[in-house]
Amino acid sequence: MEKYNFFDVFQENSDGSLTPKVSINVNGINFGPGTRFTRGVAFGGIDFHQYKDYNIVAEYIGEVLFIRGFSRKDGQN
Repeated sequence: MEKYNFFDVFQENSDGSLTPKVSINVNGINFGPGTRFTRGVAFGGIDFHQYKDYNIVAEYIGEVLFIRGFSRKDGQN
């Protein structure tokens, strides 16, 4: 498992939505780079906006980044 900076995986758009920069898998659901995640809406059970100050704990399987969880940048969970 690796830790990735949140904004190495996601781009924040001018409308406030988030878009993955790579193909991701969250809780068994795949999302491609064209997907827009809006604030307050859970995708795969997660509102990504709540984790912008966290690292992403994930692993690549092929070309898809499987998100396993989040880790606080200050070292606390």
